[in-house]
Amino acid sequence: MIKHIIGLLIPDKGSVVIDGEDITILDASELDRIREKLGVLFQSGALFDSLTVYGNVAFQLREKTKMAKGEIRDRTMQALEDVGLKGMGNKYPAELSGGMKKRAGLARALIAEPAIVLFDEPTTGLDPIISRSIHRLIRATHEKYQYAAVIISHEVPGIFEISDKVAMLYNGMIEEYGTPEEIVNSSNPVIKQFITGSLEGPIESLA
Repeated sequence: MIKHIIGLLIPDKGSVVIDGEDITILDASELDRIREKLGVLFQSGALFDSLTVYGNVAFQLREKTKMAKGEIRDRTMQALEDVGLKGMGNKYPAELSGGMKKRAGLARALIAEPAIVLFDEPTTGLDPIISRSIHRLIRATHEKYQYAAVIISHEVPGIFEISDKVAMLYNGMIEEYGTPEEIVNSSNPVIKQFITGSLEGPIESLA
């Protein structure tokens, strides 16, 4: 889904509409224009190992804008503070814990103040406490930066605490879409089985 939203994959049919534009019919330059509205937090963090945390977060502003060095520094330091990494800019990715890498990745995703942020399994590999802190961080930054968030996650029911709407994908299709309350109370056997983790139901287990 994320690859379709970014335009790395073109759907066999249908459309992908962002701000009223169907990106499936845009040429490369027009697609790049749309991509400037997007930020991405990758599942692994995808930080550059050879750059410090500061360098990773500032990278987009340095490479894609003509912003003055002082402004880049101010925005980068603010982004690091917003994700709880104040004073950590000089560290390298290898020196960070899993949760800190997620925070650095989020700061980088937010640095250009995108309209939409795509989260690919933001809590993968984290313990339950750190996972919840990352969920709260997503909610806090969402309130400050006012971006639209698309979060791909298997973190049930935790993800329901920060989501306005939930869509469940099953066999390549959206099985059901609604508020967290509607999904939790759904009578759909696929939804009920997934939420409860039951081995009995239409979702087959390979175990």
